[in-house]
Amino acid sequence: MNIAIALIVGLLLALPAHAQTLGGDQEKSLRDAVEQAWSRHPQAAAIAAREAEARARAEVAAGITPGPASMSLSNLNDRLNHNRGKQEWEVELAAPLWLPGQKAARQTEAESAVGEVAARRASLRLQIAGEVREAWWAVAGARNVRDLAGRRSATARALEADVVRRFKAGDLARVDANLAQNERLAAEAELLETEAALRQAEQSYRGLTGNAAPAALPTENAIALRERNEDHAQLVVLAAAAQLARARLKVTEETRRDAPELALRVVRDRDVFGEPHTNTVGVKLTIPFSSGARVRQESSAARAEALQADAELALARQKIELEAERTRLDFDIAQRQLAMAEERRALTADNLRLAEKSFSLGESDLTALLRTRGNAFEAEAFLNRQQVARAAAQSRLKQALGVLP
Repeated sequence: MNIAIALIVGLLLALPAHAQTLGGDQEKSLRDAVEQAWSRHPQAAAIAAREAEARARAEVAAGITPGPASMSLSNLNDRLNHNRGKQEWEVELAAPLWLPGQKAARQTEAESAVGEVAARRASLRLQIAGEVREAWWAVAGARNVRDLAGRRSATARALEADVVRRFKAGDLARVDANLAQNERLAAEAELLETEAALRQAEQSYRGLTGNAAPAALPTENAIALRERNEDHAQLVVLAAAAQLARARLKVTEETRRDAPELALRVVRDRDVFGEPHTNTVGVKLTIPFSSGARVRQESSAARAEALQADAELALARQKIELEAERTRLDFDIAQRQLAMAEERRALTADNLRLAEKSFSLGESDLTALLRTRGNAFEAEAFLNRQQVARAAAQSRLKQALGVLP
């Protein structure tokens, strides 16, 4: 077998680029990519503010009064008419009061709000992890396709050089030289297309994480498959939302009217010039009347929100279970396809060795070699795709089960 044919075999049978892409300590790199995407996400930036809002709501609910106290100051005199020295000053300090059961309901609502924000943070992080996983494996797949196209282009150039040399020596016909040149042009065109696809995948990854994709894109570790997904972040956030809705309903039930108000009044007055000022102190209690229509409106709205949250939780639980089952099936299929792809690659590689030997001995023509070579490249490309597909299916399964990198 001559040097050019040996180069073809060596390039085709070399370990594919994904051997490095899919190996190593995988969890750290993917976890770092998720952290990078999290730091850039607009909703993640607002989570801290929402947490501060929930904590402030809890502080208000723990207060002595449902709202801040107020102070009013008034003055009454007769300077515009008689100007006999009548003077009256009044200072009033008022504070709202909790209704019976309202403070406990407010505290429960505030605690539920804090829990709902924490659950929303976890759910958003899981969502971002899913986006990063898809971008991660899109880059890995594009790199494998580009590397295989590069190897095909290299072997096509080597084959063209060998065929042209043998054509000039009179061993092969001109049509064989043309076929070899056509194969090289097709391989180079395919390489350009795969490089463009790879740039697009890498730009999408950079737009998500803010950084270039790492040189190594390792797989995720396998996990024990769970039958229940009650700790799934999406279920947790919906359960927290349902709990918050019920807490708000309880608040509306305990708030039948506006808060009553207790005020301390201090009055200092005199009737005419020369008389001493007198001081009086009084207490005022203001009790607003209840508005039945408004109470029904707020109660109905809160009840509708609670019912909707419960329904969304039940529907999401079913969807997540179906999605987990679907991704399990996809993972099993990807594993079986990978085994078949490995067997197919071995068969086509053996056929290629036989075809190259037959061509070098003059027992077969170039068309048969190119056909066998194309089958071998197709089998290797399929193997590369299935290795990435299996790794991506494993990531999707972990995503469906709510497991972060």
